[in-house]
Amino acid sequence: MELISGDSDPSETRGAERASAAAPSPGRVTFNRLELNRILNLYGRMVAAGEWRDYAIDFLRDRAVFSIFRRSSEVPLYRIEKDPRLARRQGAYSVIATSGLILRRGHDLDRVLLVIDRKPALV
Repeated sequence: MELISGDSDPSETRGAERASAAAPSPGRVTFNRLELNRILNLYGRMVAAGEWRDYAIDFLRDRAVFSIFRRSSEVPLYRIEKDPRLARRQGAYSVIATSGLILRRGHDLDRVLLVIDRKPALV
């Protein structure tokens, strides 16, 4: 997969940028407090269930990415992306699987996260 904009893949380790990324610079896309709260609530439940163990947040020029890992040495299981350029068309939020398949895309973060927020159903 080749990225045209010059940004590296969010799943790669970027130690130098992590140290300088304490506060995102202007012009970067970020998650707001409510979005991050919803994502971290889901993450906390899945960590408690023993399914997920690590995460990474990347604030790029054109999108914000929350990557979820089963183990920190692997590729992300899911990537939750916020891309404001798609807000009017398909929706700014998307959940992307390890293979690159977009599992769900939409305007509402809560509805998009339902694809990975599995609740047991009574049969």
